[in-house]
Amino acid sequence: MKYTQESLENKTILITGGAGFIGSNLAFYFQNNHPDAHVVVLDSFRSGEKLSNGNLKSFGHFKNLLGFRGEIISGDINDKDLLLDLEMHYKFDYIFHEAAISDTTALEQDLMIKTNVNAYKDLLNLAIAHSANMIYASSAATYGNAESPQKVGREAPNNVYGFSKLSMDNLSREVMKTCDISIVGLRYFNVYGPREYFKNSTASMVLQFGHQILAGKNPRLFIDSDKILRDFIYIEDIIQANIKAMKPKQSGIYNVGTGKARSFQDIVDTLQKELGTTYPCEYVPNPFVGSYQFHTEADIATSVEALGYKPAYELEDGIKAYVSEIRRIYKEEVK
Repeated sequence: MKYTQESLENKTILITGGAGFIGSNLAFYFQNNHPDAHVVVLDSFRSGEKLSNGNLKSFGHFKNLLGFRGEIISGDINDKDLLLDLEMHYKFDYIFHEAAISDTTALEQDLMIKTNVNAYKDLLNLAIAHSANMIYASSAATYGNAESPQKVGREAPNNVYGFSKLSMDNLSREVMKTCDISIVGLRYFNVYGPREYFKNSTASMVLQFGHQILAGKNPRLFIDSDKILRDFIYIEDIIQANIKAMKPKQSGIYNVGTGKARSFQDIVDTLQKELGTTYPCEYVPNPFVGSYQFHTEADIATSVEALGYKPAYELEDGIKAYVSEIRRIYKEEVK
């Protein structure tokens, strides 16, 4: 779906983290809906380098960009020479900043702050130099265990990832006071949808449960999963919010969710309906009691008012739209 009628002919768009989940979906949105735009994807791509928790440092994967015809640059946003080269040899109109250390269980606080906060400041300077609108990925992790519904201004991060995203938001607010470019931070809630598979173990539980079921296994849920609620948002609504954030003069920090909390049990029940299965669920003790968010729900009132954002996908709609891709990925990548 096309979310804006504005022409992007002769406009140059930079997407950092463009080989990742959300970045690659943005790249294809522009290719499909604004073919006259010049889209530049920047990604560090995966190298096999791992964090201390055993997860990959970068989830960028070439398969997320199969069919993409724009420009692709392999590089790290921490590379100041690379950013200087981008400033000198391009003229960006929009920057969509999706690159980050996004693993919420990462223990490397130094790398998290360097990549998520310090490199973002350098990218803001690039945006200012080019008079480019900046749209960047913040996160619901900024709220930690804050009471639902989560509302901007009530942050309480409980891991370094959430802290780094809140630091980006605070930096953005300071820059907003002194520059004319539009800066929009989008706090994503629990995103699921196509091109997330290469996030490995950090991919959504929608995908992970789908593959459990397709493997003929009983879905494994925590005890009382019907009481563990999240604001699950389909990737199409994330893209919608990003595109609507392109309009000038609407700087701010906005939640991007559905505004409705749904359970992990709802996910499994919906998947079984769409996949035509009736496997009994297995319930196991939750080892994360005390360190786990049991309820997230985005307050989207300001997002609706300022951006014109309106979520189009209920959980059932999103899973129905996604299930054919879940089957394809299972057949081509998992089996």
